Amino acid sequence: MQAGGIILYPTDTIWGIGCDATNEEAVRRVYELKRRIDNKAVLVLTDSTAKLNMYVSEVPDIAWDLIEVTDTPLTIIYSQAKNLASNLLGEDGSIGIRVTNEEFSRKLCERFRKPIVSTSANISGEPSPANFQEISEEIKKGVDYIVNYRQEDMSKAKPSHIIKLGNGGVFQIIR
Repeated sequence: MQAGGIILYPTDTIWGIGCDATNEEAVRRVYELKRRIDNKAVLVLTDSTAKLNMYVSEVPDIAWDLIEVTDTPLTIIYSQAKNLASNLLGEDGSIGIRVTNEEFSRKLCERFRKPIVSTSANISGEPSPANFQEISEEIKKGVDYIVNYRQEDMSKAKPSHIIKLGNGGVFQIIR
């Protein structure tokens, strides 16, 4: 990923396609592989709440509360992203960030020392794969590296909950 490569990896939810979230060319390759238009934002993972201020201009107080009380993976969409590839951001400059608690993806983020793109391992418009066996050959062949972990896990993973935070404590439940 340091050299702009893209990976296929297990996350705290479903299998994801990932890359350096600060590298516009790597992000472009992810969109290309997924056949996805690049004005449809994707989320990023980070390993620590302490890093949120590095990627968001202002973290609303309610975000800290939501992160603290959630017992399932939660992606929060924040306004005014910063220090990330511009082609990752929503048209309004927002970014979805999930602080991962799952050991593998947390350690991956920790060791990489940057946020990592996390988008479902499927072609846009197709169903998200619930486990490694459901990932298409096209996706597997299109990445630079496939993580050799949890490939035999047949449990049906679920995507994260998504909440978009707005001004004045207003929020919208997306999923």
